[in-house]
Amino acid sequence: MKIATFNINGIKARIAALPDWLDEAQPDVALLQEIKSVDENFPRELFEDRGYNVETHGQKGFNGVAILSKLPLEDVSRGLPGDDSDEQARWIEATVVGRQALRVCGLYLPNGNPAPGPKFDYKLAWMKRLEARAAELLASEEVALMAGDYNIIPQAEDAHRPEAWTEDALFRPEARAAWRRIVNLGFTEAFRARTRGGGHYSFWDYQAGSWERGDGIRIDHFLLTPQCADLLRDCRIDAHVRGREKPSDHVPVWIELDL
Repeated sequence: MKIATFNINGIKARIAALPDWLDEAQPDVALLQEIKSVDENFPRELFEDRGYNVETHGQKGFNGVAILSKLPLEDVSRGLPGDDSDEQARWIEATVVGRQALRVCGLYLPNGNPAPGPKFDYKLAWMKRLEARAAELLASEEVALMAGDYNIIPQAEDAHRPEAWTEDALFRPEARAAWRRIVNLGFTEAFRARTRGGGHYSFWDYQAGSWERGDGIRIDHFLLTPQCADLLRDCRIDAHVRGREKPSDHVPVWIELDL
């Protein structure tokens, strides 16, 4: 089974690029972030015609996450538990029903800039709630994963110019420590389980020719429960997608599971 995560940075802007990539890559499940659309305006027919079941958790003009799945989806849940007052659409999860069930959690973790400040405080509080949900997933002993745009640069090797990110919310010590607390609960970070070293990025800013200069960062991740990690075959980044017409500033990251 091939599962992908892709921050598309607006479904309207990616109305051609996203279907083209789906037709090429053929993921069984795609977790999307930043759809920037309310649920009723998401062009679900475009994906249903390609054989996908579609579930969204949208928001007008901002955020928004979705799941596309060629297999049935059950027990869909929207919104990260822990704060009923949080109106930002950043979390969706569901069970992919196949020969073996797979719980998928798609997330768009807050950026947190400028830091320090209220937005950074919100990021850290959101990550605390994520840690609680992650612990529940581990306790369930399910085949499960949490994937999406984490807005976290885990290590210096995950940035072309780490010195440029020292004071950024994506790389500040508090954010990276929160990331490590989640991973250290018992998750496997899929890409680093398969690939070592620097030079592997999933985001290039639109400004200053970042793509052309190779000035990227790796912030889109898969975290796998032990039961899921046992099934991991591969994890790769489709970096070439960034060089296409009207690209997102992110590119797809995907895993293959022996399911």
